[in-house]
Amino acid sequence: MTTNCIKFTSDDIETAKGIGSISTLTFDLDITVEPVASSNPMAPTHRVLGRSPRGKLVECGGIWKKQNKDTGSDYFTLTVRDHAFNANLGKAASQDDMSLQAIIPWGPKEAA
Repeated sequence: MTTNCIKFTSDDIETAKGIGSISTLTFDLDITVEPVASSNPMAPTHRVLGRSPRGKLVECGGIWKKQNKDTGSDYFTLTVRDHAFNANLGKAASQDDMSLQAIIPWGPKEAA
């Protein structure tokens, strides 16, 4: 599998499971994502799970569904807590498969 992507089990990302990997200069992490059933509008849509150094599957972040304030279109964001990693999900380059989502990193905005 290509790094910095998540392959979901269906195009309906909000309810699909997935597997993927995130690679940066400081960490390399294989991830599993599992949907979260919640009526709380602030809850993540998915739990992000990674492996501990001893191989145990542990929750390390989440995926949230957001709405673009300008266009009203929905998009997904991903965080990995221990690495202060933030990213958006988007259609992978040169792909027509919506179940394959690229992990597009972004950093925190600079304080004014």
